[in-house]
Amino acid sequence: MTREILLAAFIIGVGLCMAGAGTHLYQWITKQQAALRMDGSTYLASLGNLAMSFVCGPYILLQVGWKHEDDGTISMTSVLLSALVSFGWAFITGLLFLSAYVTLR
Repeated sequence: MTREILLAAFIIGVGLCMAGAGTHLYQWITKQQAALRMDGSTYLASLGNLAMSFVCGPYILLQVGWKHEDDGTISMTSVLLSALVSFGWAFITGLLFLSAYVTLR
């Protein structure tokens, strides 16, 4: 049981690391804020934004959960919900990158 929990935590960690690195790389290259979106000027740009949103989504969602309310406080519900969805999403992203690594190795 402990091995499975540690494996899941490792996969989530890899997913969050890839999402964070991808987000900062995207922002460095494009010089614009990364956001979850599907729009684009062309069909290819739309697919690129969709792929970026899928890979970088967990990191972006964690940042969205920490936004301040109008009165300057942080909503605990927003933080917990975004963390729950983000860690689940990071598991999928980590699984994708680790399976590609194992396959190509």
